[in-house]
Amino acid sequence: MADELFDIYDEEMNPLGTATRSETHARGYWHRSIHCWLTRREGDNRFVRFQLRQATKDTNPSCYDITAAGHLTAGETLAEAVRELDEELGVQAPLEQLIPLGQVREQCEGIVNGVPFIDREVSDVFGLVCETPLSELRLQPEEVAGVYEADLEMLLALFEGSLTELPATGVALPPGGGPLLASHVVVKADQFVPRELSYYTNVLRSLRNCT
Repeated sequence: MADELFDIYDEEMNPLGTATRSETHARGYWHRSIHCWLTRREGDNRFVRFQLRQATKDTNPSCYDITAAGHLTAGETLAEAVRELDEELGVQAPLEQLIPLGQVREQCEGIVNGVPFIDREVSDVFGLVCETPLSELRLQPEEVAGVYEADLEMLLALFEGSLTELPATGVALPPGGGPLLASHVVVKADQFVPRELSYYTNVLRSLRNCT
């Protein structure tokens, strides 16, 4: 993963050239990414899916996160970056099928396995209505440890602070590989990738209207 090349930018998003993934995170270069949240409706209820990041990730390991997300590599367009859905989850969808939810600018820093990182990203955010059963997803072992689903309104209440935790059902990769295992967890807001809470609440409100 360290040999991936990203287009990098300054604070005003003026192009600076390219850098490897490790250089980009070590030096805090601005770069681009794509976020896609999977959702589905069942009767009057709307559900949202989110992933559990692998423990080996170089940023925010073992945190819950966007259903599928990834960096744009050097020269890549958004239409090409939709490959992340297929790579991480085994879900195929063209950009035209995704529902635009806006663009966000985020930065965070920390230390993982003794290595400091500065992550500065401008991300295009999308929703996708997906009826694929969780058990039929194809998870990318290097990236995704599991995928879970929760009621949208309960998830919104979690990030708004009126709920302290909520149950979620999903699937997880077994440690030694093999078929996905059914998994039930109780999640809290602080177990998600640290972001402004408004990011999560704004996305969830927007997903209410996805058809």
